[in-house]
Amino acid sequence: MSWQHKAACRGANVELFFPTGATGPAALQIAEAKQVCMGCSVRDDCLQWAVELGVEHGVWGGLAEEERIALFGRTIRRRASRNSPGSLR
Repeated sequence: MSWQHKAACRGANVELFFPTGATGPAALQIAEAKQVCMGCSVRDDCLQWAVELGVEHGVWGGLAEEERIALFGRTIRRRASRNSPGSLR
């Protein structure tokens, strides 16, 4: 069974984890999504997956976009550029 099947967010409204923006109501949404992540037994797997694939948007492994970029910035940007449409890398 993959880690996704054990995720605390499984069955939750996916929109919760993809706020529009990072301030105002979106900040509250991010905080709510992170609360779900904090109780998740596969949070580290989720974060690792997002970083390895260069996922830019959403809350993954308890970290918002800006937090993942700050923590793993170069890795995320490098992998995202490799995975972007039109990229020859």
